[in-house]
Amino acid sequence: MNAAHARAAHDLVTMGRVSVDVYPRDIGVPLEDVETFGRYLGGSPTNVAVAAARHGRSTAVVTRTGDDPFGRFVRRALKEYGVDDRFVSAVPGLPTPLAFCEIFPPDDFPLYFYRHPKAPDLEIRAEELDLDAIAAARVMWATVTGLSEEPSRTATLTALEAHPGTTVLDLDWRPMLWRDPGRARPLVRRALGHATVAVGNVDECEVAVGERDPRRAAAALLDLGLDLAIVKRGPDGVLAATRAETVELPPVPVEVVNGLGAGDAFGGAVCHGLLAGWDLERLLAFAGAAGAIVASRLACSAAMPTTAEVEALLREGKG
Repeated sequence: MNAAHARAAHDLVTMGRVSVDVYPRDIGVPLEDVETFGRYLGGSPTNVAVAAARHGRSTAVVTRTGDDPFGRFVRRALKEYGVDDRFVSAVPGLPTPLAFCEIFPPDDFPLYFYRHPKAPDLEIRAEELDLDAIAAARVMWATVTGLSEEPSRTATLTALEAHPGTTVLDLDWRPMLWRDPGRARPLVRRALGHATVAVGNVDECEVAVGERDPRRAAAALLDLGLDLAIVKRGPDGVLAATRAETVELPPVPVEVVNGLGAGDAFGGAVCHGLLAGWDLERLLAFAGAAGAIVASRLACSAAMPTTAEVEALLREGKG
């Protein structure tokens, strides 16, 4: 690696899905009756990069958009949130994806993905990756959705293999984004072979290792050679395990407005804690509070909290 790459190394590089989220401003209203919407930057790994940037981390996202106004919005929004957009490129002929949702608190948030005929973020190509920059990043974050189609599949595996340090695989299971969901498990297992950390909910763990019980799922992930397994349990909180310890924490109570994006805030906070070298309990508490804050807000990327906001919620909980 040359000196220029060393100076430019990021704390975190994420890779994969991007979208423009079109969320109703009317809570509890079916989508067909909504009249007013907000437009936000979205896509799980993109949100994770924004979330970590809110904690002062230098972040970048590797993705592709359409060569269209929404693609220009994505790049502008990334810059506004302090995320490096140098690895974002346009794909002529494919539209930037849109994601609509309905909001029925506290736990019903149907998502409708518009990623046809093909999402440009699935056109990330291995030969176009800046593998020096990816390898130099202190943390690299990739998602299972990136494995759903070529050429993104090969690019994702290439990036994971190129990264020598803390490498996080978000188990991110969206079956509607797979042409053949039955192919997922062997591909996830292959990707996990290049990861040091896995993050997922119980459904996603079942896809990855065939286990829904959080403790057994974490153990199965660790058996694959991971250093850390984090299993999100929704209303039951979160479990994280290494070979030396297991930590379980309850959820942070908030009034839920929109649960979408909470997991991405959690992920960005996990990356921040890993970079800071925190112990497992502190990392989980901080990440859980970050996720709770976003669940209490409407948007995803625009709702990502600052470090001060997360710490204030944690103090409030202790009080």
